[in-house]
Amino acid sequence: MAHEYENHAPMTMRMETPMPYEWSIGKYGSRFFQEIREKNQFIGIRCPGCGKVYIPPRRVCGPCFKELDELVELPNQGAITAFSIVNYPFIDPNTGIQRPIPYTYGYIRIDGADNIFSHIIDETDENKIKVGMRVRAVFKEKDAMQGHINDIKHFEIVD
Repeated sequence: MAHEYENHAPMTMRMETPMPYEWSIGKYGSRFFQEIREKNQFIGIRCPGCGKVYIPPRRVCGPCFKELDELVELPNQGAITAFSIVNYPFIDPNTGIQRPIPYTYGYIRIDGADNIFSHIIDETDENKIKVGMRVRAVFKEKDAMQGHINDIKHFEIVD
């Protein structure tokens, strides 16, 4: 049985008004970005039940469901666990500018953490990058820091 709406073209809407929004990143998220901005330092949080360390810090341990409150300093280095060299252009929502391509997006296990941290890796030659390689964070200059994930410019491969 045909419905009358099946004979109509889909409608589209255009919104010209920007829709800015903001949200709280919480006390642990705030502390994470403050440590980066003020000390070029990573912090994580340790579970009192299973001992897992998470970066960035979070409120609850997924496996244990325990509330977390023990912040721990972590180094700015780790190992690549996975990566993808991206050749698809898109507008970076953090900057409003098209990200230059290619770029490498990687998953990094920060030393001392039990989860992975995702960020940009500054190598785009697939012959020069592999899982297991050591990387370290490269931060913006102090006067350019904003307390944001982009305060970490990228991770570079450590020889």
